[in-house]
Amino acid sequence: MTQTTQLNYQIAGEGEPVVLLHGLFGSLENLGVVARELSQNYKVISIDLPDHGRSYRSDSFSYDDYAQAVKTTTEALDIEQFALLGHSMGGKVAMNLALAMPDLVSKLIIVDIAPGSYEQRHTNVINALKSVDLATLTTRKQADDTMALHVREQGVRQFLLKSLAQADGTWSWRFNLNLIERDYSELSQGISSNDQYSGQTLFIKGSESDYLLAEHQALIAELFPNSKAKIIQGAGHWLHAEKPVAFNKIVRDFLSS
Repeated sequence: MTQTTQLNYQIAGEGEPVVLLHGLFGSLENLGVVARELSQNYKVISIDLPDHGRSYRSDSFSYDDYAQAVKTTTEALDIEQFALLGHSMGGKVAMNLALAMPDLVSKLIIVDIAPGSYEQRHTNVINALKSVDLATLTTRKQADDTMALHVREQGVRQFLLKSLAQADGTWSWRFNLNLIERDYSELSQGISSNDQYSGQTLFIKGSESDYLLAEHQALIAELFPNSKAKIIQGAGHWLHAEKPVAFNKIVRDFLSS
């Protein structure tokens, strides 16, 4: 079902507009380090994608609908064209939007994701999230201890716990966990398009991440013929958080080129 509801967003800075899209299980706060840096020279619009953060919950997952929701939001802000940066799932939304509505996107930055399909990668994460009994939860540490039985990496648990919210004594996740679990196969699909985005495109990869691989190069070249790539050494999938200085410099240089 197509949604046309406006998404939750934050604006910082002035200048040419840059839209930031976060990844799965995240929110606009995840790209806060990038937003703060870019807002010194640009008008930065950080968006909560559907089913995440403080944006609406949808009935089914669709990259087309997510891209349309971003367009609806920028239209409501009277932004006719913008540079677009997306990380992980947000990168797939960004690619979808650029291919379907190329006139909207002045430049495209895709962070550690490819337009191809992926195997199930988040089984342990979904199991960890479902193992937390929100009805009886009393502390954030209790949730962390429970999730640790499924997810050993403390950094991953800390990332997920950023979306654990409490209001009036009731705990909830700031993402649509039931939908993500049910529609995960759709979420994992590649970007299917007969179009190309010929604008300047930059793919940024963490050297330690396996999300963006040599096998993806042919599809990237087909869909984004005016693209290039940068690799940040020693960084994994959350490269903007792990190597913020290097990441922000690459983004700044690309946007100003």
